[in-house]
Amino acid sequence: MTAEPELVPPPAPRLPRTGIGTDVHAFAEGRELWVAGLRWEGYQHGLAGHSDGDVAAHAACDALFSAAGVGDLGAHFGTDRPEWAGASGVRLLAEAGRIVRAAGFEIGNVAVQVIGVRPKIGKRREEAQRVLSEALGAPVSVAGTTSDGLGLTGRAEGLVAIATALVY
Repeated sequence: MTAEPELVPPPAPRLPRTGIGTDVHAFAEGRELWVAGLRWEGYQHGLAGHSDGDVAAHAACDALFSAAGVGDLGAHFGTDRPEWAGASGVRLLAEAGRIVRAAGFEIGNVAVQVIGVRPKIGKRREEAQRVLSEALGAPVSVAGTTSDGLGLTGRAEGLVAIATALVY
Protein backbone atom coordinates (compact mmCIF):
# COMPACT_ATOMS: atom_id res chain seq x y z
CA MET A 1 0.00 0.00 0.00
CA THR A 2 1.42 3.33 -1.03
CA ALA A 3 0.83 6.50 0.87
CA GLU A 4 -1.03 9.18 -0.95
CA PRO A 5 0.91 12.39 -1.41
CA GLU A 6 0.05 15.09 1.04
CA LEU A 7 -1.91 17.84 -0.64
CA VAL A 8 -0.65 21.29 0.17
CA PRO A 9 -3.13 24.04 -0.55
CA PRO A 10 -1.85 26.85 -2.75
CA PRO A 11 -0.92 30.06 -0.97
CA ALA A 12 -3.78 32.47 -0.50
CA PRO A 13 -3.82 35.22 -3.13
CA ARG A 14 -2.63 38.61 -2.00
CA LEU A 15 -5.75 40.67 -2.34
CA PRO A 16 -5.52 44.40 -2.82
CA ARG A 17 -6.56 46.66 0.05
CA THR A 18 -7.84 50.21 -0.26
CA GLY A 19 -7.70 53.10 2.15
CA ILE A 20 -9.13 56.59 2.40
CA GLY A 21 -7.44 59.63 3.89
CA THR A 22 -8.59 63.19 4.47
CA ASP A 23 -6.85 66.31 5.66
CA VAL A 24 -8.03 69.86 6.37
CA HIS A 25 -5.95 72.93 7.15
CA ALA A 26 -6.87 76.58 7.55
CA PHE A 27 -4.89 79.30 5.86
CA ALA A 28 -2.49 81.13 8.18
CA GLU A 29 -0.70 84.41 7.64
CA GLY A 30 3.08 84.38 7.47
CA ARG A 31 3.49 80.82 6.20
CA GLU A 32 4.62 79.57 2.81
CA LEU A 33 1.94 77.77 0.82
CA TRP A 34 2.84 74.13 0.22
CA VAL A 35 0.30 71.93 -1.58
CA ALA A 36 0.87 68.63 -3.40
CA GLY A 37 4.59 68.73 -2.70
CA LEU A 38 5.02 72.14 -4.33
CA ARG A 39 5.68 75.62 -3.01
CA TRP A 40 3.16 78.04 -4.49
CA GLU A 41 4.69 81.52 -4.94
CA GLY A 42 2.67 84.71 -4.67
CA TYR A 43 0.38 83.73 -1.80
CA GLN A 44 0.41 85.68 1.47
CA HIS A 45 -1.06 82.78 3.44
CA GLY A 46 0.15 79.24 3.80
CA LEU A 47 -1.56 76.41 5.63
CA ALA A 48 -1.46 76.14 9.42
CA GLY A 49 -0.16 72.93 10.87
CA HIS A 50 2.47 71.05 12.86
CA SER A 51 4.37 70.40 9.63
CA ASP A 52 4.07 72.36 6.37
CA GLY A 53 0.29 71.80 6.23
CA ASP A 54 0.39 70.14 2.79
CA VAL A 55 -3.15 68.72 2.72
CA ALA A 56 -2.52 66.63 -0.41
CA ALA A 57 0.56 64.86 0.97
CA HIS A 58 -1.08 64.40 4.37
CA ALA A 59 -4.25 62.88 2.91
CA ALA A 60 -2.09 60.55 0.79
CA CYS A 61 -0.23 59.41 3.93
CA ASP A 62 -3.48 58.75 5.76
CA ALA A 63 -4.88 56.78 2.80
CA LEU A 64 -1.77 54.60 2.75
CA PHE A 65 -1.89 54.01 6.50
CA SER A 66 -5.61 53.17 6.26
CA ALA A 67 -5.07 50.69 3.43
CA ALA A 68 -2.27 48.92 5.29
CA GLY A 69 -4.05 49.06 8.66
CA VAL A 70 -1.08 50.67 10.39
CA GLY A 71 -2.65 53.64 12.14
CA ASP A 72 -3.05 57.17 10.91
CA LEU A 73 -1.20 60.43 10.36
CA GLY A 74 -1.42 61.43 14.02
CA ALA A 75 -0.04 58.10 15.21
CA HIS A 76 3.06 58.43 13.04
CA PHE A 77 3.62 62.21 12.71
CA GLY A 78 1.42 63.78 15.42
CA THR A 79 1.96 67.00 17.31
CA ASP A 80 3.45 64.95 20.15
CA ARG A 81 6.36 64.09 17.83
CA PRO A 82 8.63 67.17 17.78
CA GLU A 83 10.96 65.58 15.22
CA TRP A 84 8.22 66.09 12.59
CA ALA A 85 7.58 69.78 13.39
CA GLY A 86 7.92 71.79 10.19
CA ALA A 87 8.52 68.67 8.07
CA SER A 88 7.63 68.81 4.40
CA GLY A 89 4.71 66.83 3.11
CA VAL A 90 7.08 65.16 0.66
CA ARG A 91 9.23 63.93 3.54
CA LEU A 92 6.15 62.62 5.37
CA LEU A 93 4.93 60.84 2.24
CA ALA A 94 8.30 59.17 1.69
CA GLU A 95 8.30 57.98 5.32
CA ALA A 96 4.69 56.78 5.02
CA GLY A 97 5.73 54.69 2.03
CA ARG A 98 8.61 53.22 4.02
CA ILE A 99 6.28 52.36 6.94
CA VAL A 100 3.71 50.70 4.67
CA ARG A 101 6.37 48.68 2.86
CA ALA A 102 7.94 47.65 6.19
CA ALA A 103 4.52 46.30 7.18
CA GLY A 104 4.73 43.92 4.22
CA PHE A 105 2.76 45.79 1.58
CA GLU A 106 3.52 46.98 -1.92
CA ILE A 107 1.95 50.23 -3.06
CA GLY A 108 -0.19 50.20 -6.18
CA ASN A 109 -1.14 53.86 -6.43
CA VAL A 110 -2.58 56.89 -4.63
CA ALA A 111 -5.14 59.36 -5.98
CA VAL A 112 -5.57 62.78 -4.31
CA GLN A 113 -8.33 65.37 -4.77
CA VAL A 114 -7.61 68.88 -3.42
CA ILE A 115 -10.70 70.98 -2.69
CA GLY A 116 -10.40 74.75 -2.55
CA VAL A 117 -10.51 78.05 -4.38
CA ARG A 118 -6.76 78.45 -4.54
CA PRO A 119 -4.20 77.46 -5.62
CA LYS A 120 -5.30 76.23 -9.04
CA ILE A 121 -3.99 72.65 -8.96
CA GLY A 122 -4.47 72.09 -12.70
CA LYS A 123 -1.81 74.66 -13.53
CA ARG A 124 0.90 72.50 -11.92
CA ARG A 125 -0.75 69.05 -11.92
CA GLU A 126 2.01 67.23 -13.83
CA GLU A 127 4.72 68.73 -11.63
CA ALA A 128 2.80 67.80 -8.46
CA GLN A 129 2.23 64.24 -9.66
CA ARG A 130 5.92 63.86 -10.50
CA VAL A 131 7.12 65.21 -7.13
CA LEU A 132 4.70 63.12 -5.05
CA SER A 133 5.26 59.97 -7.13
CA GLU A 134 9.04 60.30 -6.76
CA ALA A 135 8.73 60.77 -3.00
CA LEU A 136 6.48 57.73 -2.62
CA GLY A 137 8.12 55.50 -5.21
CA ALA A 138 4.68 54.72 -6.67
CA PRO A 139 2.18 56.52 -8.91
CA VAL A 140 0.32 59.46 -7.36
CA SER A 141 -2.37 61.28 -9.32
CA VAL A 142 -3.53 64.74 -8.29
CA ALA A 143 -6.74 66.59 -9.15
CA GLY A 144 -8.36 69.78 -7.93
CA THR A 145 -11.90 71.01 -7.54
CA THR A 146 -13.85 73.74 -5.78
CA SER A 147 -16.84 73.61 -3.46
CA ASP A 148 -18.77 76.25 -5.42
CA GLY A 149 -18.47 78.88 -2.71
CA LEU A 150 -19.65 76.61 0.10
CA GLY A 151 -17.93 76.03 3.43
CA LEU A 152 -14.41 76.89 4.52
CA THR A 153 -12.96 75.95 1.15
CA GLY A 154 -15.50 78.03 -0.74
CA ARG A 155 -14.78 81.06 1.44
CA ALA A 156 -11.01 80.55 0.84
CA GLU A 157 -10.41 79.96 4.55
CA GLY A 158 -8.48 76.73 3.97
CA LEU A 159 -8.07 73.59 1.91
CA VAL A 160 -9.31 70.01 2.12
CA ALA A 161 -7.81 66.95 0.45
CA ILE A 162 -9.25 63.47 0.08
CA ALA A 163 -7.11 60.55 -1.05
CA THR A 164 -7.47 56.89 -1.83
CA ALA A 165 -4.68 54.34 -1.85
CA LEU A 166 -4.30 50.82 -3.16
CA VAL A 167 -1.84 48.45 -1.52
CA TYR A 168 -1.36 44.70 -1.79
